Amino acid sequence: MELTHILPATFALLLFLYALFRIASRRSSAAHRSNKRHPPEAAGALPLIGHLHKLSATEPTHITLAKMADAYGPIFTLRLGMNTALVVSSWEIARECFTTNDTIFASRSKVVASELLGYNYAALGISPYGPYWRHVRKLATLELLTNHRLEQLQHIRICEVQNSIKKLYELCADSRNKGSGGKVRVEMRRWFGDVSLNTIFRMVVGKRFSAVFEGSGAEQYREALRAFFELFAAFVPSDLFPFLSWLDLGGYKKAMNKTAKVLDQMLSKWIEEHREKKKNWGEGGVETEEQDFMDLMLSAVHDDGGLCGIGGDTVTKATCLTMILGGLDTTTITMTWALSLLLNDQEALKKAQLELDEKIGRSRQVKESDVKNLTYLQAIVKETLRLYPAAPLLIPHESVEDCIVSGYHIPARTRLLVNVQKLQKDPLVWEDPCEFRPERFLISHTKFDLRGQNHQLMPFGSGRRKCPGISFSLQLMHLTLANLLHEFEIGRPSEKLLDKEEEGFGLTGVKKTPLEVVLSPRLSSIESSS
Repeated sequence: MELTHILPATFALLLFLYALFRIASRRSSAAHRSNKRHPPEAAGALPLIGHLHKLSATEPTHITLAKMADAYGPIFTLRLGMNTALVVSSWEIARECFTTNDTIFASRSKVVASELLGYNYAALGISPYGPYWRHVRKLATLELLTNHRLEQLQHIRICEVQNSIKKLYELCADSRNKGSGGKVRVEMRRWFGDVSLNTIFRMVVGKRFSAVFEGSGAEQYREALRAFFELFAAFVPSDLFPFLSWLDLGGYKKAMNKTAKVLDQMLSKWIEEHREKKKNWGEGGVETEEQDFMDLMLSAVHDDGGLCGIGGDTVTKATCLTMILGGLDTTTITMTWALSLLLNDQEALKKAQLELDEKIGRSRQVKESDVKNLTYLQAIVKETLRLYPAAPLLIPHESVEDCIVSGYHIPARTRLLVNVQKLQKDPLVWEDPCEFRPERFLISHTKFDLRGQNHQLMPFGSGRRKCPGISFSLQLMHLTLANLLHEFEIGRPSEKLLDKEEEGFGLTGVKKTPLEVVLSPRLSSIESSS
């Protein structure tokens, strides 16, 4: 009985593979016969799968692609199943993609993750370019990410940073009471994550993450948020071979549906809570400053004609989820790398603390208004984002029509992979490009910003699809790092340097090992007041 089921399925799969091979062969032959000049293709492509076997399951994709760029140049193509990807590792070519061809490359590929995890392509960061995307991006920017709105919400950032610093003091006090001299070991990636998570949750849904899930469920939702990034980076067979969409090879669809269900239950519950809260406001309502992002979205998308037929609640959930995810990983990852780099460079760490002592003194905490005077701290963040951008490969773009890039013909529906980490280490732009040298932004690269105008440095992307939350991320990172470095002596657990290995899976460039440090208070007057 089992054999009668296996044989037809095997035959059908072989038939599909043969058909795919014939289609791929015809496409390859047609491209070869074309008179148009195409970018070089990486060697070693196999029938059907193309270059998939070249992408390691253990080495981060951006590092593999960087090695391939050394062999094939700053622009080349890969065949990933039935899809063609254009890999760009040069800032000049990236600039051409995001200026001359910005509109053409402003869209996203329609992949399974965008459908199942992104509310059927409604999530802002992954929705196709068009009227819906422009409308929702405008809403999100106005209601949460403008400088005026961020200033209104600065009390949240200040409060969360101070609360987190206070917890470190409490840990040090417990250590002192136990006879350990006030020194304590802390895993900082989790600490940075809590600062980011609580801050963004309060801005988006009005409650701290720890308060929302007080008692139970916090770890389940934390894992679901992490799984979102991992599943989004997976190579799903049906994305590469559309004819296999009826199969769930690898169980990716099942995992995505499970994660999406957990996140949707969370978001649906918050929407109901916000509607109940709104009923209690009465006819006059409350001032905008007192409303969180979900409140404002629920009002803004109600019966809105710019939603292109997508339900208002779906838009609200998808956009709030985008804000939470976008604000969480970029800040947590960057602060983790920044502290790791400083601990491996004690001279830079001392310079940062000396600047804080000179500009702030030792009798008060750092305020947001102080950050503009902390030029070395800002340089540290810039250098960290240059060496370890939170998204080493930008979320793939897709061309909506044929175009020319660097003199090469690029067909419509080509996926664009910009290797930001590789292009930000161009030795023609940066002296000793792999070295951590914050001073370069105080001497030779003083006019470089992080907002995508200087394509030699664009950790948040560039063009229409660049990250809209740059100001928020920088404000939170600067304030958190400034207070941490100002108020604590921080050291490695041993003489051994911290490793700089990155995880090989996911959209973001996460440090592979935890960041455990030894902390002790350095400002006794502030400690006693805390």
